[in-house]
This record gives sequence, structure tokens and C-alpha cells, in this order.
Amino acid sequence: MTKNDDEKFMRLAIEQAQIAGRMGEVPIGAVITDGRDNIVSSGYNLREAGNDPTAHAEVIAIRKAGEVFGSWRLEGTTIYVTIEPCLMCLGAVILARTGRLVFGARDPKAGAVFSVYDIGNDCRLNHTVEVAEGVCMEECSSLLKDFFKTLRK
Repeated sequence: MTKNDDEKFMRLAIEQAQIAGRMGEVPIGAVITDGRDNIVSSGYNLREAGNDPTAHAEVIAIRKAGEVFGSWRLEGTTIYVTIEPCLMCLGAVILARTGRLVFGARDPKAGAVFSVYDIGNDCRLNHTVEVAEGVCMEECSSLLKDFFKTLRK
């Protein structure tokens, strides 16, 4: 994948995050591609709507991709997420055997790739995922900052 491809798919993840934000959900979005140029699935946070603590954007997109492939193994796919995944979501990315993770902004409070935990580089796991960060970072960060600023008012 090229930098332009990463930006293109991250912009689609941002669109997913914006949908969540309009619904009053924390604006986080995810898009999964087949590792080439084809979108397999997408998702956005639905924790509030479903009263489901596991309804994070990544988990929703992973579930949908599993349905599309008819398998829980997502080898060769790339997941684009607007923010660094939490422990649960990174666990799902790894357990799904996702090939590549691309995220926009770091999450200093719950990020499990680099910020709070370093699970992304833990070689003790039976699968590791290639990681790229900082794609459309300012836009991804602004989505969250603006959402929480509005919420506090």
C-alpha cells in the first residue's frame, strides 16, 4: 500500500467516525480492506446505541469482515482506525490474524499499540501485526477533541 492509499482509506474511516459522532457516539471509525484496493467492511462506535461495551468500531468491522470471508481469519487484510486501538480491539485485530493496522491518532489514555501498552510489539503472541501510525493524525485527533469539548459544554 502507498501513503496515498492509506490516506484514502483513513478518510473513509473518518467518515465512519463522523456518523458515530452525529449519533452521539464517541467518533471512532474503522475500515477493513482486503490488502489491495477493495473495502471488505466498515464500522463505527455503537456502544451507547446498543448498550454494548464491546461495540467498538474495530470489533464491528472485524465481525462484518468475518461474515464476508466466511472465516474468522482475516489474513492479508488491513484495518484502518481513526485512533490507536484499546486492549480489547488490538486483541481482536491480533486474534483475527489481521495483516496490517493503520491508525490516525495515538490514544494516551487507552492505546494498546504504543501509548499505554506495547502489545503491538509483543513477540510472545502467536501473531503480530504490521503497524503504521499518524495517517490523517490531525483530523482524527480533532474529531475526538471537538466531540468531547462539545460534550462538556
